Amino acid sequence: MDIAINYDYRPEDVEPLPIAELARFVLEWEEKPQNTEVSISFVDDGEIAYLNETYRDKKGPTDVLSFECDGFDDDFEDDMAMPDGVDIPFELGDIVIAVDVAIRQTEEFGTTFQEEIELLLTHGLLHLCGYDHIDDDEAEVMEALERRILAAWRSR
Repeated sequence: MDIAINYDYRPEDVEPLPIAELARFVLEWEEKPQNTEVSISFVDDGEIAYLNETYRDKKGPTDVLSFECDGFDDDFEDDMAMPDGVDIPFELGDIVIAVDVAIRQTEEFGTTFQEEIELLLTHGLLHLCGYDHIDDDEAEVMEALERRILAAWRSR
């Protein structure tokens, strides 16, 4: 799995966290193929607000956004190979996390910074894996899965 991480914003806060390891853990939990690619970016309030308004028509910053690239309903096959025998990358998508929003949420929810980032990363990855929380039933399923994954992650 290829996990590309952009630490341009507040690298001193996010680089020490096990971002790539958790991303792999979640993707393996969800049984994604080994040629899966995902990117994760850490941004400021202005950047996430711009993305939120541009792509969701919502004003102001949010905590995490997910942008799907390839989907499993796009007739992707695990055994597809390029002519030289290299697997075709399965570009799952991009996750953008607002560091300052995460910091504010630690105060609001009584979590640590690491716990908040882990939750946002897991949440974003699950969106890329097809989960949503538009209605109450979907939200219950997604939130329960987040709790199970994070409990397994923290107890390993």
